[in-house]
Amino acid sequence: MERRLSKKVKIGSISIGGDSPVAVQSMINIPSYDIENSLKQAKKLKKAGCDILRIAVPDVNAIKLIDTIKSEVDIPLVADIHFDYKLALEAISAGIDKIRINPGNIGNEEKIKAIAHACSTRGIPIRIGVNSGSVEKHLLSKYGKVTPEAMAESALYNASLLEKYDFYDIVISIKSSNVKTTVEACTIAAKKCNYPFHLGITEAGTSKTSAIKSSIGIGSLLLNGIGDTIRVSITGDPIEEVETGIDILKSLDLYDKGITFVSCPTCGRTRINLIKIATEVEKALKNYPKKLKVAIMGCVVNGPGEAKDADIGITGTDGIGIIFKKGKIFKKVPEKHLVKELIKEIKMM
Repeated sequence: MERRLSKKVKIGSISIGGDSPVAVQSMINIPSYDIENSLKQAKKLKKAGCDILRIAVPDVNAIKLIDTIKSEVDIPLVADIHFDYKLALEAISAGIDKIRINPGNIGNEEKIKAIAHACSTRGIPIRIGVNSGSVEKHLLSKYGKVTPEAMAESALYNASLLEKYDFYDIVISIKSSNVKTTVEACTIAAKKCNYPFHLGITEAGTSKTSAIKSSIGIGSLLLNGIGDTIRVSITGDPIEEVETGIDILKSLDLYDKGITFVSCPTCGRTRINLIKIATEVEKALKNYPKKLKVAIMGCVVNGPGEAKDADIGITGTDGIGIIFKKGKIFKKVPEKHLVKELIKEIKMM
């Protein structure tokens, strides 16, 4: 898998694009006036592995979130701005690390110029956000409806509004609730510019539905080398967004820490309580930082053989647990001690 070579853009303490790792994003979903609980959620998201955090800025009172979060959480912060360019300027003055706007709905060119100048002066990038509902009227007239081509052209048109004022620290985001439309639109636009891409499927639904849509959409683009930062959109706890995003990256070998689990679905050959064991192991190693591949297999057929590329794994039969490393049997223990012994071995690796 060869990644598209995009422009590197700095967001606070990290960079995206170029040879930078793909970053995982999420967004505070506490009402913007609730400063205390927004801060608590920001801390939880950072602990869960969130690399970049976005906040909604619907009014001037929300500007207070910027200093509050940045003073206690070491995480790049993005201000989500719609329509009111003055809010963008306030956020920039307050020390925001990145601005998310759609230049087309900000207003006249003087307002766009003011934002571009303020961001340029402070080294703050701008993410252009385009979705199915924000495509300009002239493009809807040209294409007849919202199409991947229309969305791609909208993103590039909005980029041109910033380029006009010599602003190029741009991140492109093109999202639809339709997976196919999103993938096609991003693919078209990626061929016509070198800006880094923020990937996601918008309005993707609750946990299960979003995980499916996001894995297909984000995964398809990443497999084709497109994508520099991702946000899994879930109607629910944003911690799930981060965890699902990390799992997507792990499945593509694009995440350099934490456990990657391999486990079989079980069948009639299974003689140990694999489902219970797998659940216990995943829970115990949820936040383990070291990069390892761990296999949890149900029988000797799928154990050391099929999972021989795992760093460590377990299988078993009739009350006997087997721990193996790189396909070689390491030790045998009673099934009731299998999880404890596996965790012990992993922490010594």
